[in-house]
Parts: sequence; C-alpha cells; structure tokens
Amino acid sequence: MATINPVPDMTAQEANTDTGLLVLLAAMPREQLQGVLANLAASFPAGGVCVLSPDAIPSDSYPNLRIATAPATSNSWTLKATDFLNAYQLAEQNRARAILMLGSESNSLDASALKSLAHAVLATPVDLAVSSYDLPPYAGLVNSAILYPLSHALFASSVRFPLAPDIGLSLRMAERLAVAAQRFAAISDGDTPLWPVNEATVAGYTVGQFEVGARAPQQPAGPGLNTILPLVTGSLFSDIDAKAAYWQRFRPLPPVRNANFGRESSIAENSPDITPMMQAFRLAFTNLQEIWSLVLPPSSLLGLKRLAQTDGAAFRMPDSLWARIVYDFLLAYRLRTINRGHLLGALIPLYLAWVVSHINITASGVGIESHIEGVVAAFEDEKTYLVSRWRWPDRFNP
Repeated sequence: MATINPVPDMTAQEANTDTGLLVLLAAMPREQLQGVLANLAASFPAGGVCVLSPDAIPSDSYPNLRIATAPATSNSWTLKATDFLNAYQLAEQNRARAILMLGSESNSLDASALKSLAHAVLATPVDLAVSSYDLPPYAGLVNSAILYPLSHALFASSVRFPLAPDIGLSLRMAERLAVAAQRFAAISDGDTPLWPVNEATVAGYTVGQFEVGARAPQQPAGPGLNTILPLVTGSLFSDIDAKAAYWQRFRPLPPVRNANFGRESSIAENSPDITPMMQAFRLAFTNLQEIWSLVLPPSSLLGLKRLAQTDGAAFRMPDSLWARIVYDFLLAYRLRTINRGHLLGALIPLYLAWVVSHINITASGVGIESHIEGVVAAFEDEKTYLVSRWRWPDRFNP
C-alpha cells in the first residue's frame, strides 16, 4: 500500500488513543478551515473526534477536537483513488470507527449537516453517507446529465450526487474503497476518481443520502470542461465496464426523487447564454461526422441532424436520444472503437447540445429537478437497449 507520512502533531499516547470519528480535510484557506473546525466543535461537544488538516491549527483553539496536521487530500473538486487509500490507512493508524471526508469550501455546510453525515456512519447501519446539495440553477450539469442518470439506471441508486465531495464512511466501507484504490495505485493511476456508491451497491452495503442544504460549489483550479468531462466520464465508464456482471441483472429501481421539485421559479431571465454552446455543437456536427458515425447508429445521427437545423428556444434534445447517445459512447469506450481520448472529446459537443436543450426546457417553465428526473427515467427506459448492445455488439442492429 502507499506510504503515509506520520502525523507529526500527535504524541505517542495520542496515536494509541481510540478515535470515534476521523475527519480528513482538503486544503482550504485558513478562514474556511476555521469555519469547518468551529462547526465540528459545535457538532461534537463530547469529543471523540480527530481532525487531520494540512494546515496547523493550535489545538487549544478547539479543546474538544484532537487536531493534527497531515498531508491534504486531493479533494479540491472530487475524491481520487489515493484519497481513499490514505483515508483507510489513517483510520487504522488512529483506531477510528468511521471517517468523514470533507472537500474544499465545506465551511459552507452547517454543524447539523456535518453531524448528520457523521452520526450515520458512527451510530447507524449506514456504511456510506452521501451529501445531497441544494445547488444554484445550472450548476453541476455534468452530474445531472451523465453521472446521476447512469448511477441510477445501472446501479439502482437514488443518490443525486455520486461524486459528492463530502461523505461519511464506515470502517468496512473505507477498507473496500482502499482495496479498489490499491489497484489504481499499483498502475500509478491514483488520480482516478473512485465511485463509492457503485462499490457500496455491489458489496451490498447500506447507502444513505442526506440533504445538507446549500453548499458553495467547488471550482476546479485550472481544468475546464474539456478536461473534467473526459476524466469523470471515462472513470465512470471504466467502473461500469468492470461491474457489468452486476448491473446487467434485473433489479427494481428506486422511485425518482421528487424533492426540490418546483423550487426553481423565475429563472428564465437568469439563464446562461446558449449561443456559444449551440455554435460549438453545430461546428462539431460538421467536423465530427466521421467519429460520430463509428459510435452512433443512423437513427441517432438523424436526430442530431434535425437538432443542428433547429434554432433558439425550439432547440430540444429528446431525453431518449440523449440516453442512447451516452449508452452508445459507453459501449464504444468498452470496445475501444476509437481512441478513448478522442471518443470522450467527441462527447463534449453533444453534452453542450444537451445543456442548451436543458436550459430551453427549464426556461419554458419546467422545474430543473423535474427535467433531470425525466432524463433519469429515459436512462431507465433505454437500459434494455444498452444491455442488448453490450451482449451482442456485432449482432444487434439498432
């Protein structure tokens, strides 16, 4: 396993003290860090909490917390394989019974939210506690368009944010994730995101979702959509491929979420400018036909042709078309139909077309969450299409 640097602020006696909860923090400005620590201190007045932060904080500032410095997680915008590997090793080192991993800007979560996540993995049968956020309109759309629908349709999960940066882990959940992460570390691919919800589901572990309210959105430093979408989508596609024996079996799906329906009112005047995204899609429609024709069946290409000829508010991508596009790209990723980097790059303008459609639909009065649940339902309906093409890619002609 990867080597973990010793925790320098702990005495030998402290290192041998059992810890109820181990809290691992991402690097963040000192003001944010103090806000997180204050919320943790308010949540756990009786103590039993060890907080590992990359920045030194005087321990007497929060006497009911045991605070030490440790290397930061890479959780600037999502958790990576190495983060879970390190988390389990640190939990064993500190004899922790559960882990709370918090991303940057987690100071925007109040004390009750942190307590809910921690209590779930400390005192209930929940192995994985995942945050559900109340984000601003049109935030987190890669999650809404691809990650959430795939997770729901293939793993029967109702978790709205499968890559939530703030999660709680039981010790056995942390161990399972560490084993999965070790495979990536062995091939020097530790920066790959892991999929805790998928791992928990396949293992039969209990997953809990907790509404934690508003959160300051994490902004990746440097990488934009052209980097983020291929990274997270490619990682999820690989995980789906590895777990194909599980998700191809029939399982009852949870009901679609109805929380927060209708909370988005009067958003049309704040809608993003769709013109650059439409132009990017139309340019790609002209230049990427050769790649798309290797991945998509004629029926999907015809649907895209019609879409490219549509203007303004009438630009609407059918949910079923989007679901089949994602499924066909997943299949092409598995079969290595073309170079995977080129494949995922070719998905970006199609995603932008979905975003334009999403903005137009919601600007017409449909609630944002309502439309996203409609997309999820389309992924459910089209799962048989994916399974057929997955099992018989050469014989099945859509």
